[in-house]
Amino acid sequence: MQDVFIGFTSVTWQNAVMYLVGFVLIGLAIKKEYEPMLLLPIGFGAILVNLPLAVVWEHAGAAGFLKVFYEAGIANEVFPLLIFVAVGAMIDFGPLFKNPLMIFFGAAAQLGIFATMVIATLLGFSLKEAASIGIIGAADGPTSIFVANIFAPQLLGPISVAAYSYMSLVPLIQPPVIRLLTTKNERRIHMEYHESSVPKWLKIVFPIAVTMIAGFVAPISVPLIGSLMFGNLIRESGVLERLSKAAQNELANLVTLLLGITIGSSMKAEAFLTLETLKIMGMGLLAFVFDTAGGVLFAKLVNLFLPKGKKVNPMIGACGISAFPMSGRIVQKMANDEERGNIILMPAIGANVSGQLGSVIAGGMVLALVPLLVK
Repeated sequence: MQDVFIGFTSVTWQNAVMYLVGFVLIGLAIKKEYEPMLLLPIGFGAILVNLPLAVVWEHAGAAGFLKVFYEAGIANEVFPLLIFVAVGAMIDFGPLFKNPLMIFFGAAAQLGIFATMVIATLLGFSLKEAASIGIIGAADGPTSIFVANIFAPQLLGPISVAAYSYMSLVPLIQPPVIRLLTTKNERRIHMEYHESSVPKWLKIVFPIAVTMIAGFVAPISVPLIGSLMFGNLIRESGVLERLSKAAQNELANLVTLLLGITIGSSMKAEAFLTLETLKIMGMGLLAFVFDTAGGVLFAKLVNLFLPKGKKVNPMIGACGISAFPMSGRIVQKMANDEERGNIILMPAIGANVSGQLGSVIAGGMVLALVPLLVK
């Protein structure tokens, strides 16, 4: 008789909490439309894996379908790398080529990664665990998954959820930080944008050159950077239009779907509901705040050396995070709200594109340097 009711008797309060977490994520995806392609499958995966007996993960000694997805796509790092191919095919580096200054904002906005690493070590995490937590500040889910899977697979669940949750909440996180650090006059600064063509050869050479440089400087970063640049080369070559569209649409959609529900499956109650998870979620939020602040403050520093009429709108610095193109759109909306007709979208996108590249490079640096420091 007990076996008949095992579905009810085996539920714990921790499972119930995870159901609530799943409902919240699904609610944010549907009601608020915060990254619905990720939060909805993550939320549903969290519910699935916490149902009685967790048969979607493992049952009677056999792997369930979510464990199969996890081992094939996350443990082997296939899903994050395929996502990078898709993202590379979506990115146009043209705005960055037209205003190379924006690349420095992409670098400055990675401050949150390293600041959070320091805080994590002070809270008792090992250097590798701290590096995995700090990468949440890259505002780049695939990079977070890739690094965490190598350095701290036991923390993959909370790190993945923090990375994607805060990415979806960028419209709520960034504006208050930007307003706190800028004046109304600074937010009203106009920026000139001159439309000019970018040579096709430059767009083709760029992904190849970046990949080769990364290969010599930090070989361990090649899977990340190489996947991103391969997708971009498909886009810019001009001879693989069908593959480029497939990468941007079918590949991106399918892998995102599988990645989301598989991440959700890592949110088992016994592993997720811990003080460690609360610390990671808190530090993930700090990482996003530090990223935004670092970019804005760097822009204000640059303005000290620029002549009047050539100054940059400090809000551009906040676009140096990797939340592409969401951050660029947020900053443009804020500029327009401050003064109707103030168009800074293209410089913002240039900084945002550079942030996407910067986050991957930062992830590669962490992968290369941390093992040397641990020895």
